[in-house]
Amino acid sequence: MFVQLYRIHLNRRSRTLVTVISCLALFAAVFLGAWLYGENGEITNLQLRKLPPSWEQPFGTDWLGRDMFARTLKGLRISLMIGLSAATASAIIALILGLAAATLGKAVDTAVTWLIDVAIATPHLILLILIAFACGGGAKGVIIAVAASHWPVLTRIIRAEVLQLRSSAFIHLSAKLGRGPLWIAWHHMLPHLLPQFVIGLLLMFPHAILHAAALTFLGFGMSPHTPAIGVLLAESMRYLSMGLWWLAVAPGLTLIISVQAFDILGNSLRVLLDPKTCRE
Repeated sequence: MFVQLYRIHLNRRSRTLVTVISCLALFAAVFLGAWLYGENGEITNLQLRKLPPSWEQPFGTDWLGRDMFARTLKGLRISLMIGLSAATASAIIALILGLAAATLGKAVDTAVTWLIDVAIATPHLILLILIAFACGGGAKGVIIAVAASHWPVLTRIIRAEVLQLRSSAFIHLSAKLGRGPLWIAWHHMLPHLLPQFVIGLLLMFPHAILHAAALTFLGFGMSPHTPAIGVLLAESMRYLSMGLWWLAVAPGLTLIISVQAFDILGNSLRVLLDPKTCRE
């Protein structure tokens, strides 16, 4: 009943705004919860070992009696921060390369296109592992690995958008007035690319989170002492055969929900920024 009233009384734009606010509230709750719990997830209590989920411990406890709810919140915050850093760096790389390919001549365009083809043709997980291993692992290695491997698709989108903008009348007029390619790219093209950049960044974020968690799960990322989601999932594998299912289910579900929320957020913003649907 409530869903029917929600669809009747709110148009598409209003429903999209409600969705965006709900996703942002979810992420704010994760960061606030991780801050409130602080280091509680690191406190051991052997008397509370291996307890299943309950009202006192919603996600149960692990083999050292540590509260899995606090550890999951902290791990999710770490994973979100790593994913945000990596996705932002990758989106900036895509913006720079896309602008350069479409504005700095055929030689630069050929070089960028070749880099895109090489990056896409390389097996993704192998490339992530090699870069993370070469950078020494840790948060820095994960961020560099994810940032260096997620830019090709967004680069192609930005390059195509810039090539379309180059045929616009105001771009030709600016060039005839003596403006250089860099000036035109900064003052005319960049403002038009900001919506694609923001949406591409948000849609890249779920992939960055999942690949960062995968690297950590395989042992090429965070230290075992850091309660990132990948670390929690890797630790839980040793205890699943003992019936401690909540050690893997709780962190895994929170990771899936967060990734899905960012995907919904990116698609909702695309609806809001698209001139065809923003007024519906």
